[in-house]
Amino acid sequence: MTQIAHHSRRIRNIGETKLKRRKRKEDPMQAYDRLPRELRLWVQSAKLPWSPASCRKVWLKTKARGDSLEQTLASLDRAEAATLARDK
Repeated sequence: MTQIAHHSRRIRNIGETKLKRRKRKEDPMQAYDRLPRELRLWVQSAKLPWSPASCRKVWLKTKARGDSLEQTLASLDRAEAATLARDK
């Protein structure tokens, strides 16, 4: 497969968005596998294709504050809603 064909296939896969794309610093599948089970379940139902690093950042921040699981998941929901609002 040529570089151009591979690249164009990747672009179609990300959907229609105005959000800036970012390069990955680690293997996303391995990073996903290292996420806590509850966080992986949230990612599965997310409306956006979250990176494991972004999810982990919110997760660790809320856990450091001492937030409950419900509060942590609500923080992720709010972050996703804010991102969706920027994409309009």
